[in-house]
Amino acid sequence: MSVRILATSPLVGPALAELGLRCPELLVAPFRSPAWNAALSETEALVVMLSEPLTEADLDAAPILKAIGTYSVGVNHLPVKACQVRGIAVVNTPGVLTEATADIALTLLLALTRRVAEGEALVRSGAWQGWAPDQLLGPGLAGKVCGILGSGPIGQAFARRVSALGMTPVFWDRAGAGGTVDFGAGLASRLALADLLPRCAVLSLHCPLTEQTKGMLNRAALEQLPAGAIVINTARGGILDEDAAIDLLESGRLGGVGLDVYDAEPRINARWLHAPRTVLLPHLGSATVETRAAMARLLCDGLTTALSPSR
Repeated sequence: MSVRILATSPLVGPALAELGLRCPELLVAPFRSPAWNAALSETEALVVMLSEPLTEADLDAAPILKAIGTYSVGVNHLPVKACQVRGIAVVNTPGVLTEATADIALTLLLALTRRVAEGEALVRSGAWQGWAPDQLLGPGLAGKVCGILGSGPIGQAFARRVSALGMTPVFWDRAGAGGTVDFGAGLASRLALADLLPRCAVLSLHCPLTEQTKGMLNRAALEQLPAGAIVINTARGGILDEDAAIDLLESGRLGGVGLDVYDAEPRINARWLHAPRTVLLPHLGSATVETRAAMARLLCDGLTTALSPSR
């Protein structure tokens, strides 16, 4: 029987088309469209995006499904435990987007502290009257502490970047193991969250969304940060209590928030659109041509392996 692959979107680069040549009957149909729904019953492999959550009901509707590939590192939008029970392979794209995502986190940090959006808007408005001593001042970063929630590859890559700016990176001790993290440009301490937060001029999120981390940065946690602290989130929206963060921005307690991810994206809490001292990006973490093509290759190679007769 020929393998049927159902993808919700084309991918960057040639990998998906090549997979279609190796595994005939590739169909690209929008998520939950009539064509997508109709094809589920004869699909052996699904390709979905991060913003396309699957349920156990979808697995029920796909009785010959062997593999699900997600064009992302995160798998919190997939029924992973149900897939394990049914012997359905879950393929994701770890590793290849490390540097690009760390770059976006640094972009958010610098855009906030150097007030890039406000400066560009001033120039484009035609109202700029020239240099002034107190014009669009922002906080410096050198000599300050950057707390990093997540000591995996992306968190370590971000630590290298802020270290180069003269900051001191400190990692959240999620496992309670203590000690240090070798992030490739030095050693950084691991601290419990209660010890980490009060030290952070900057707090950057690089951990997965799990039962442990969901809602972890609630109002009580955010209020442990020093006044004027900056929060950066390029991980997952559900980790940060967005309304609490907006309240603290509006009161002046937080110095800024930079987001590339949102709690219910692509829907965005309307309060963000009017919140002060924010930079909001449309989930650009992995958005380089090279990274997206590498993600597609990794995903399609993983599906090829999952669908091979020897598996």
